[in-house]
Amino acid sequence: MVITGSFLLSCPAVCAQKREPKLPNIIIVYADDMGWGDIASQNPESKIPTPHLDRLAAEGMRFTDGHSSASVCSPSRYAMLTGRYHWRINMHGVVPVYGNTHFNIEPRLTLPEMLGKCNYHTACIGKWHLGWDWGGLFLGDDKKPASLREASADMFDWTRRISEGPIDHGFDYYFGDDIPNMPPYTWIENDRVLVPPTETFEPQPAVAEGNHDCRPGLAAPGWRLDAVMPRLTERAISWVEEQAQQDHPFFLYWSWTSPHTPISPSPEFIGSTEAGGYGDYVHQSDASLGRLLKELEKQQLLDNTLIVFTADNGAEKFSYERARKYNHRSMGPLRGTKSDLWEAGHRLPFIVWWPGQVPANTVSDSLVSQVDIFATVAAVVGFPLSEDMAEDSHNLLPLWRSGKTSDNPRRSIVHSASKNQFALRRGPWIYYDCPDGERKVPPKGWNQENGFEESDQPFALYNLDEDIGQRRNRYRDKIDLAKGMQEELHQMTSDTATVSH
Repeated sequence: MVITGSFLLSCPAVCAQKREPKLPNIIIVYADDMGWGDIASQNPESKIPTPHLDRLAAEGMRFTDGHSSASVCSPSRYAMLTGRYHWRINMHGVVPVYGNTHFNIEPRLTLPEMLGKCNYHTACIGKWHLGWDWGGLFLGDDKKPASLREASADMFDWTRRISEGPIDHGFDYYFGDDIPNMPPYTWIENDRVLVPPTETFEPQPAVAEGNHDCRPGLAAPGWRLDAVMPRLTERAISWVEEQAQQDHPFFLYWSWTSPHTPISPSPEFIGSTEAGGYGDYVHQSDASLGRLLKELEKQQLLDNTLIVFTADNGAEKFSYERARKYNHRSMGPLRGTKSDLWEAGHRLPFIVWWPGQVPANTVSDSLVSQVDIFATVAAVVGFPLSEDMAEDSHNLLPLWRSGKTSDNPRRSIVHSASKNQFALRRGPWIYYDCPDGERKVPPKGWNQENGFEESDQPFALYNLDEDIGQRRNRYRDKIDLAKGMQEELHQMTSDTATVSH
């Protein structure tokens, strides 16, 4: 991306013109592997109390048809922070252990970079999972292991700066452990490791549900899985407290490591729900949000703060057993789980809360995407987007302020779960350019128990207004519609851009 110097210089002035009334503080709370049906206000049959998320929904706008760009972590995060579909850079899987950044594949203006030009102080606290230049820490080529999974502590100089992380892509501050289930298991502040990971990771404590799902590798001495979310919560609260003393707006990207595996609720939350360890972990996460809201209230910031709550993808495969054992369906009425192209892989909780700007207690069935957050925030702060910025992002600000579907500029979404799995959503219809949306095989008997038909057609088409659970493939009896959507999908995925700002 090339941005002229004159444009860069003009942006702060343009944003400054909107500082009366004062620009809002902006917080994105991004859950990790949370299902559509996990929030009580969205799913009356949920077994998990979520009073603080319910508060945001009651005092703001809850979208029932909100989507991430992908059904796995890293691609969704890239798309939200750039306003651009992840598949445009052929990014389909998660960044691997000690993986490199994806931002240098085709550099794009990021959301924090944009807000930084508008005098915002910016922070990412929690999960990053978009890669770093870990190679800069190796002591020499002769020390580099054949596989990074086999790395030992003596191969690294942990005092060196780690580049290509959040600080190099627009954030003024970062604190987190990068990824909850991948090494190195340690705290990183800005671009430095705080505690050298010198020991071999041993999961502590035992996980509350499913498999701990942690990759082997290096860890800081005494690393505990159940200490991660509490530490991130404390840092988010203290950072907000610091910003309250400053004369500038702030942007906080609070990227939870929960309820992603390892399922590790703190002792005080164990047994607090009727949905097992996962339910307890979601309950704890909701309580963490409550603590942040309390701090905003204490600092008298609530009236001028915009909060967006959503998640990177749906709940993991363990949600199948949870539904059977506890009768709690993280996927709600939807089909599939994380990684799937089915609706439950990418249709997620999506709440917007902004007192005085977003009407309270509003439920919208409008089709929206996390990709749209970029252009909408740009409209909030008065930042003009050029054609080579956030080209898949739509400005939803009129929709946020009215709740009327007629004010929604988005008409379609391209979904992608892998190089060979694409789908197009338009209106109530979703067309799959593949036989079905499955990537992770559900447990034996699940499809039969829930009335899901096995695929016997080359492509798939569902009417989500009539069949939210995607039980009846309409491809054969709506073949003309399917072929038209197929042609449209192929055209959209071959174009370099889909949105004109």
